[in-house]
Amino acid sequence: MLEHFQEYLALYMFPVLAILLFSGLPVAFVLGGVAVLFATLAIAMDMMNISELYLFVERAWQSGADNLVLTAIPGFIFMGTLLERSKVAGDLLNILQRLLQQAPGSLALAVTLMGTIMAATTGIIGASVVMMTLMALPTMLQQRYAPSFATGSIAASATLGILLPPSIMLVVMADLLTISVGNLFIAAIIPGLVLAVLYMVYVVVAAKLNPTLAPKTVSEHEHLDGKALLTLLLKGFLPPVFLIALVLGSIFGGWATPTEAAGIGAFGAIVLSAIKGKFNFALLHETCQKTAMTTAMIFFIIFTATAFSYVFRALWGEEIIVDFIQSMDLGAWSLLLSLMLTIFILGFFFDWIEITLIVLPVFAPIVALLDFGEHVVKAEILYWFAILAAINLQTSFLTPPFGAALFYMKGTARARVKLQDIYRGIVPFVMLQLFGLAVILIWPELALWLPRQLME
Repeated sequence: MLEHFQEYLALYMFPVLAILLFSGLPVAFVLGGVAVLFATLAIAMDMMNISELYLFVERAWQSGADNLVLTAIPGFIFMGTLLERSKVAGDLLNILQRLLQQAPGSLALAVTLMGTIMAATTGIIGASVVMMTLMALPTMLQQRYAPSFATGSIAASATLGILLPPSIMLVVMADLLTISVGNLFIAAIIPGLVLAVLYMVYVVVAAKLNPTLAPKTVSEHEHLDGKALLTLLLKGFLPPVFLIALVLGSIFGGWATPTEAAGIGAFGAIVLSAIKGKFNFALLHETCQKTAMTTAMIFFIIFTATAFSYVFRALWGEEIIVDFIQSMDLGAWSLLLSLMLTIFILGFFFDWIEITLIVLPVFAPIVALLDFGEHVVKAEILYWFAILAAINLQTSFLTPPFGAALFYMKGTARARVKLQDIYRGIVPFVMLQLFGLAVILIWPELALWLPRQLME
């Protein structure tokens, strides 16, 4: 029995982690607690030396505090939070609704377009879901939209921020895979837009085939003259679009690193809020406080996940998994599909950050060795894998029972909608996400062509 535990102790870390995560305890405390628990057991069984515990701090410093890639995170969080608090996003939704008022499901279509645009300003899903629920859901229900159709379109479009740059998740993934953040940002653009187009096509087709989902209403804005519309575009549409172009263009053009671009975005958000007359000390204080809390949460999880990964590797967990995979004699495609299925299933129960920090360090070295022939060249496999994983992880925000976007929405909407309506509403969009994943699997050029062109 002792020999069995010594050989497979690392594998027991995952069921213990799963049980404690289901208990509702904070993720960071669970990851760190499991790491310390199994390190103590390993020391007691002479599998680790007590001096190795000091490496927790050194590894955490190297992976978090001393990591120049991750310093972009606070700037992007500040930018997104300030744009939400200063009502820039609210003006954008109002303009899009007026422009699209003749299309079937015009308000849902406007919400999807806004989610796509705002995704390029922030990767904070919680803030996006809350913001868009507050702005769009009451109006959609007032216009007699089906609750499931309204909530599904809001939740799905709000989660685009996790895929489209400057996504915080992409920053973390690039660091874990030791690949270029800028190139990964570029690789995510077309796949993200593919998903956005799929959402918009579904909204229009569903509203056209079943008008009860999105009844056509006579809008009070139908007689808006051209001069007034131009004024709205100049005041509410162009500023956030210009900020997006400034942030992403500086990265893609090689003029700024992601961290410097985050600083540009943060300053641009301050300028936009000041132009709207919303910027003041109270708003700045609230934004800084929210940024500090969110950043602290992310880096605390990174710290404890680093400790977890170190103990797992110290107990030869990575070797056990590699040997197991090799014994199954799976081909490259079978292994990749198995990993995608594993990530999708984990998304039902865990958040993206737990899945990313636990799964990627273990499987990335294995994926890097796979051979897909002419389908994907060796040098681009990790970028392709990262985009596939990112699309897959987007479903984790929508899939019950623990989809974060669902609870953000329910907490914000309160009694306006039932949780069952939200669950029904996200089903078509999850299917669209899986379809988008299949598209990138079959045609990897959709993810790899643009970064290849810009690097030449």
